[in-house]
Amino acid sequence: MPVLTGQHIGIRQVGRTLLQFLLMGIVAYALFVAFLYLTQDRLFYFPTSTLVTSPDRHGLAYDDVELVAEDGVALHGWFVPAAEARATLLFFHGNGGNISHRIDSLKIFHELDLSVFILSYRGYGRSGGRPSETGTRLDAAAAWRYLREERGIPASRIVVFGRSLGAAVAAELAVRETPGAVILESPFTSAADLGAEVYPWLPVRRLIRHEYEVLGRVEAIDAPVLVVHSRDDEIVPFEHGRRIADAAGAPLLELRGGHNDAFLRSRAEYLRGLREFIDPLFPAEGS
Repeated sequence: MPVLTGQHIGIRQVGRTLLQFLLMGIVAYALFVAFLYLTQDRLFYFPTSTLVTSPDRHGLAYDDVELVAEDGVALHGWFVPAAEARATLLFFHGNGGNISHRIDSLKIFHELDLSVFILSYRGYGRSGGRPSETGTRLDAAAAWRYLREERGIPASRIVVFGRSLGAAVAAELAVRETPGAVILESPFTSAADLGAEVYPWLPVRRLIRHEYEVLGRVEAIDAPVLVVHSRDDEIVPFEHGRRIADAAGAPLLELRGGHNDAFLRSRAEYLRGLREFIDPLFPAEGS
C-alpha cells in the first residue's frame, strides 16, 4: 500500500482548490451569459422620455404628429416641412435618446430643401410601448403609411434615412417598400456581427435575439443607395460601411469624426456628399 507523504497531500489539495476555482469560474460565466441573454434589451436600447427641445426653438416650423402602429402602440413624431421641398426624408434615429436629440440633423436636411418626418420608436420620447426589433419594424411601417396616406407623398419622393440602429430599420423598410432613395449612415452589417466584435469572449451569435440585418438586405433594395461612414467611428468600425456599400453597389461618403458627431465635424463634406447624391435624383425647382 503506497504511503502518502505531506507533499502528495499538498499537491492534491492544490489540485482540488484549482478545480473548485475553475468550476466557480464556469458557473459565474454561465450565470453572466444567462443574465446578458435575459437583459439584452437594456444593453441594446437606451431611450429617454423627456424631449429636451423642439424644432421651433431652432427656427424650424413643424407639426406634432401622433399615429398608431399596426399593433395599437401610440407613436409620436415631428413633421418639419421645407418651403420648397424637393422630397421628404423619413428619418430613423439611433438607439439612444429620442427625436429631440436630432435637431442638428433636421437643420442640415432643411438646408437641403428636404421636408423631414422623424419618429420616436416605441418606448422613446412620447411614444408608448417598449422597444423591440419587431416593434421598430412596425413603427417604420406606420411612419411610411403616414407619409403615403395622410400626407399623400408619392413613394418616389421619399428618401428613407437611417443612422446607426436606424440604418437597419431603414434597410428593412426599403426592402418592403420602394422609396425614391435610401441613405444609410454609420450602419453595421448586422447586430450579431457588431456584437461579436465588441464581445469576442461571448457566444454573441447564439445569444442575440436581435437580427437587425443590413448587409443581407441592401442587395434587395430597388432604389439608389448612399452609405455614409466615418473612418474614425469608435462604435461601428468603418469596415461595416465599406462592406455594405460594396454589397449595394453604392457610393460611400467618407467622413472624419466619432460615431455620434462625424456629420457635424465633417459638416462641409457631409453637405457636399448629400447634395451630390440628392441633386440628380430630386432636382430643385427651376434647376
